[in-house]
Amino acid sequence: MRFEFATSDRIIFGPGTAGEVGALAKAFGTRALMVTGKERERAGLIFGSLAAAGIGTVPFEVSHEPTTHIVQAGAERAREAGCDLVVGCGGGSVIDAGKAIAALLTNGGEPLDYLEVIGRGEPITKRSAPHIAVPTTAGTGAEVTRNAVLVSPEHRVKVSLRSPLILPHVAVVDPHLTHSMPPAVTASTGLDALTQVLEPYVSGLANPLTDTVCREGLMRASRSLRRAFENGTDAGARLDMSLASLFGGLALANAKLGAVHGFAGVLGGMYGAPHGVICGRLLPFVTEVNVRALQARDRDNPALARYDEIARIVTGKAWAEADDGIAWIQALGNALQVPGLAAYGLASADFPVIVEKTSRSSSMRGNPIKLTVEEMTEILEQAL
Repeated sequence: MRFEFATSDRIIFGPGTAGEVGALAKAFGTRALMVTGKERERAGLIFGSLAAAGIGTVPFEVSHEPTTHIVQAGAERAREAGCDLVVGCGGGSVIDAGKAIAALLTNGGEPLDYLEVIGRGEPITKRSAPHIAVPTTAGTGAEVTRNAVLVSPEHRVKVSLRSPLILPHVAVVDPHLTHSMPPAVTASTGLDALTQVLEPYVSGLANPLTDTVCREGLMRASRSLRRAFENGTDAGARLDMSLASLFGGLALANAKLGAVHGFAGVLGGMYGAPHGVICGRLLPFVTEVNVRALQARDRDNPALARYDEIARIVTGKAWAEADDGIAWIQALGNALQVPGLAAYGLASADFPVIVEKTSRSSSMRGNPIKLTVEEMTEILEQAL
């Protein structure tokens, strides 16, 4: 057995830890590019902590999923302002933007120099500029992943800037920052977190370390996502979901994802639907098709037994099998009011293009079995 595990240099978890960001930043520099979402007030505690520590800040807003143009502009802003570190405080889009900006600061060039699939695919060769990542949502686990998902408007697709060298230097995960998420965002991000502890668990690249965090993440997400959706002030549920998100990031960075995320990158780029909504809508259908394909073509694949184990974890029933887990996921999506993807423009006429693009996605290499065109089309039909 051989495996590797890479993550941020330092992970600090716990309620109230966001107040420590200023003291942490002093070890890296004196002027920070402060990357936030459009609601900058959500990062007020971080701005205050940095100011108290004598760290100057240059604000940079990422109001939607980061594009190649946005991160290029962010890197230029940081250089012009003399920033020597990056602090990203927000959802996964903000943190991914921070990772990409920090990487460009030390490696130079433009995003397309390094992007897979659509770009030149050149390797990142230098460690990114110091970057402190502070999530305000509980979903992507971007604070501990080695990729930054960027939208290319010209190609109508999401692709990753990918390298262990872009991992944040410090990840500060404070569940208190997630309490203000509205129910719809709680649902979307939480379903992403659930997907990201499920897909790596059945990936062919799973290892004992990722298995451990996936099991724990599945248990916490299954007991707490609906609670957090129904009562945003439930501190225990919020803490569980912050952990599930963190664990999902740790797992996907080291064991890959699967067909849900293979589709999600393409659909997000084409239609602009929220990433977590896409994941939540696709998850039961991808799981169902994967199980059926494994039963038909690869019955000895260990992923089959793992789907049964997932069902037992999420349902809390010792006798549960894969079909029970699929039904549980579907019921959760209904309870969280996940819409069909036709609401965002998905149409059957686009299926051939989507399937072709998804087949080339790096996430598909983590799926436990290679899906046929017919199986992938069936998933899309159900997701409408």
